[in-house]
Amino acid sequence: MNKQITTEEFAEKVNAFRISRVILTAYELKIFSVISERKKTAAEVAQIINADVRATDRLMNALVSIKLLDKSEGLFSNTEFSLKYLVEGKNTYMSGLMHNVNLWNNWSTMTEAVKKGTTVTMKKPVNERESEWLESFIAAMHSRGKKQASDTVKLINLSNVNKILDIGGGSGLYSFALVDNKPALKATVFDLPNVIPITQRYIRQEGYKDSVNTVKGDFLKDDFGCGYDLVFLSAIIHMNTPEQNKLLIGKSFKALNLKGQLVISDYIMSEDRTQPTTGALFALNMLVGTSAGDTYTEYEVNNWLRSAGFTNITKIDTEYNTGLVIGIKYKD
Repeated sequence: MNKQITTEEFAEKVNAFRISRVILTAYELKIFSVISERKKTAAEVAQIINADVRATDRLMNALVSIKLLDKSEGLFSNTEFSLKYLVEGKNTYMSGLMHNVNLWNNWSTMTEAVKKGTTVTMKKPVNERESEWLESFIAAMHSRGKKQASDTVKLINLSNVNKILDIGGGSGLYSFALVDNKPALKATVFDLPNVIPITQRYIRQEGYKDSVNTVKGDFLKDDFGCGYDLVFLSAIIHMNTPEQNKLLIGKSFKALNLKGQLVISDYIMSEDRTQPTTGALFALNMLVGTSAGDTYTEYEVNNWLRSAGFTNITKIDTEYNTGLVIGIKYKD
């Protein structure tokens, strides 16, 4: 049984959206970038962002209160944190925060989504999305996932692995981490045609052009090829229906060499679907943002692997509330 929540804790959770909205609005309006390394009045900032002076002042006062701006004698300046992470042009700039703005819009429709049983927002398929949305989404996944990717791949046995297929690999983050862990590896990132140019840019920027290549395709429609020692599915199965995941896992089986392994990295839910909490919340993220995505239990994932022919199925928990489910291909 869960420990009972107090009224104070309940009030804090109910009102947590306020701080989130303040940060996201300031980010959208580029307030931190406008201030940059200089001190400015609210009036100066309002003029630059084409906003109301009083409203801008109140927003910036709130940013001071939550320690993202400093204020002295009516002049606002960035904190050390804001200057490092929230000012455009810095190599540490959190460009992926625009993805949170997009998520806010999705989550605002949750009441109707629960009634309907699926997303109520009309969205184009990912391969038809605007470049701004796609760039912010991949940037968010890349910046948030660097440490997680580095830690997670250390849990995978790479002793007999030379060739990797990273399905839906986005920026190539996990391919980079796998190569870092075993430099002799060759990795292929398989993703949609409008994603791959972004992937290739990350490959060049991060210095992996000699070890990571790319293939354009739709993982539900196109062939994966063959000859891989490891197929990696990170944050993929939650986008799909159970039927789509069965198809994807079956195609992964065919792409593997004998004794090759399929590694699924995702939220792996308890059988009552309440833990981990991040996974339970992410199931709702899939509800409001996709037609049929979900988070899945260990039993469900294991059944898909067994049905495809995988054996020696194991699960490894990570420190990030995610799990690795690994299956081995012992026969065609």
